[in-house]
Amino acid sequence: MSASILTAWPVVVLHLLAQVGFILRALWRPHREPSSRLAWVVVILSVPAFGMIAYVLFGETRIGRRRAAEYHRIAREMAHPQDPARHGDMDLAGERHAHLFHLGRSISGMGPVGGNSARLMADGDAAIAGLVADIDAARHRVHLLFYIWLADGNGRRVAEACMRAAQRGVTVRVMADDLGSRKLVKSELWRRMAAAGVRTSRALPVGFLPLHPIRGRVDLRNHRKIAVIDGAIAYCGSQNCADPAFLPKAAYGPWVDLMVRFEGPLAAQNDWLFAADWLAHERAALEELTALPDTVPRSGGVVAQAIGTGPTVRASAMPEMFEALMHAARHELVVTTPYFVPNEAMQSALCAAAMRGVATTIVFPARNDSRIVAAASRSYYSELLSAGVRIHEFPDGLLHAKSLTLDGEVALIGSANLDRRSFELNYENTVLLRDTALTADLRARQQRWIDASRLVTREEVEAWSSARHLWYNAVAMLGPVL
Repeated sequence: MSASILTAWPVVVLHLLAQVGFILRALWRPHREPSSRLAWVVVILSVPAFGMIAYVLFGETRIGRRRAAEYHRIAREMAHPQDPARHGDMDLAGERHAHLFHLGRSISGMGPVGGNSARLMADGDAAIAGLVADIDAARHRVHLLFYIWLADGNGRRVAEACMRAAQRGVTVRVMADDLGSRKLVKSELWRRMAAAGVRTSRALPVGFLPLHPIRGRVDLRNHRKIAVIDGAIAYCGSQNCADPAFLPKAAYGPWVDLMVRFEGPLAAQNDWLFAADWLAHERAALEELTALPDTVPRSGGVVAQAIGTGPTVRASAMPEMFEALMHAARHELVVTTPYFVPNEAMQSALCAAAMRGVATTIVFPARNDSRIVAAASRSYYSELLSAGVRIHEFPDGLLHAKSLTLDGEVALIGSANLDRRSFELNYENTVLLRDTALTADLRARQQRWIDASRLVTREEVEAWSSARHLWYNAVAMLGPVL
């Protein structure tokens, strides 16, 4: 036996042992779909070196032991206070939809609350103008959290309003995701806010990248959009703190978003979500962040419930919420989302809704800022269309709104997309609501997007080339890995 073979043999054995170890790790990991396990096993067997490195970087939903422990500690601490605005009243849910609000409460511990007034904002600029006006009128505290906060026109308007509020004695806390808002947190504007008395914090700080896998996945992000003023006013929806033109990706603009201004106890629930994120990064008293305003209405108005999901919340909480709503539809189901990479259960729920006679419509942007996601999304078109789902593609910018309306009575809005990143990797916040007037406003906004969109037909999809189908399906096959 030659010396080269004797030298290589231990390396081969170590490589095979490592490969087996990674495969066992992928199979043993809890809270993982069988398709995801299979995909990782195939990748590790097919391209071992790449597959094992990829698994270290992206194979597990790891946020880091210390940070996970901190989130869990805060969740336990927040579970005890008997705050009516937090725990809500399940009788408000109504008999037909009670199961949906029960599911929402099982995720975040918050029940439905009434006494909310709500206004659907006309567009992104109107939402920012309203937010700035409310910050300027704030008397006690302002809490803001955005995944993306740019130092553009709208981003500066909000920052300047925060500085004005802090200088007149209002407690202002602002948090921005350290990756999504990386330019802002390194900017002069961020330093000016801190100097003016605004309390700033970076959500999920990104450290030295080569060592980051030891601490947790760098692509686990805080994707929430939370704005609460005086514990009484909240803005909820899909909009980041930026101009609709969204200059970093201007070629896909304008970003078309949806924001609702709520006034009432729902705002206090959103404050609880903000407090969980803030306390995971900064020292503060829970009572200081969540004390209720003097007067909170308790009856009438919009019934709503804040829901927060993320890597430290129950596995599969976000898709469970979407799927429950889809299965609850009896007459009509309309969904808008920019990013669509569903799991098998969600794809089945959409198809089943259409096949049992529910008028089921889903609206995507015609041009997506992620070619990979766009390709994966289109791999599902054929099955959806065969089941009777109507698919529209919106051409006038990137339709970034995440919305679901159900039978003209119930709606879900917020930051969560119908993709695996929102399901498993991101911290998201949504609002489940029951109100015919507000749902009608949301449905009218969806219809405006549908009227401006192009209907995708079965004949069109069947006419796609074999190469195109192959590309879409190959990309979608990687969905459980990504």
